[in-house]
Amino acid sequence: MRRHELSDAEWEFVRPLLPAPLRGRKRLDDRRVLNGIVWKFRTGTAWRDVPERYGPWQTLHTRFRRWALDGTFERMLRAAQAKADAAGDIDWLVSVDSTVVRAHQHAAGARKGGSAHRPLGRSRGGLTSKIHLACEAFGRPLAFVVTGGNTNDGTQFTVVMDAIRVPRIGPGRPRIRPVHVLGDKGYSSKAIRTWLRRRGISHTIPERSDQVRNRLRRGSQGGRPPAFDKQLYKHRNVVERCFNRLKQWRGIATRYDKTVESYQAAVALASLLMWA
Repeated sequence: MRRHELSDAEWEFVRPLLPAPLRGRKRLDDRRVLNGIVWKFRTGTAWRDVPERYGPWQTLHTRFRRWALDGTFERMLRAAQAKADAAGDIDWLVSVDSTVVRAHQHAAGARKGGSAHRPLGRSRGGLTSKIHLACEAFGRPLAFVVTGGNTNDGTQFTVVMDAIRVPRIGPGRPRIRPVHVLGDKGYSSKAIRTWLRRRGISHTIPERSDQVRNRLRRGSQGGRPPAFDKQLYKHRNVVERCFNRLKQWRGIATRYDKTVESYQAAVALASLLMWA
């Protein structure tokens, strides 16, 4: 095993989740191709610069794009989560947060769909994207959404939560409801608290200082402050550690992909290996 390649344990974890080969001409070995894809995103290099030991770069890019567009990486991630849930290996104390990713100039210029097709936000720092993510208590991703870097965190909270769908192995509906949700002040809003309350999901989200002042200014009409457990809130750092692990992949820490499908597939692949 070379640096940035799958270990034997990772390959044995991923191999059963790969799609079966189509009929016809024998395709390049899956492990060799997947090692090339992983090497590319872990180093952040261009497709043309991937070492020849992984095969022609055109083959790697074609296979990656096919799996990205047909949802292969997302299905593999769901299957890994289902396997862990069946073994009781998921702690449903969920933390939600976002991280900004600087977009390289190569990420601009997608031909179709405009900014909606390649969610990029422009700020004083240039083009950026943002990963909104929910992870379980062991710091492994449950769901994520990619938007432009200038997107407010609160507007994507319900989108991320609705994206949590851990299938069951066998009969039964997918598991979609956490036991408890942790979030920072960016998610402190009446709409979010009401959304969680209606679904019976307890939460620990601190109030912003302006919300505290407004509540106190209204006196008895301001209502009681929301419950806040300081000790439980300390566990929210797992989502920060999750982002740190994802950003060890240079192709994720900096976005080079023009299309959101490719970038999301890279994040899904890195998340899948975190479950391994």
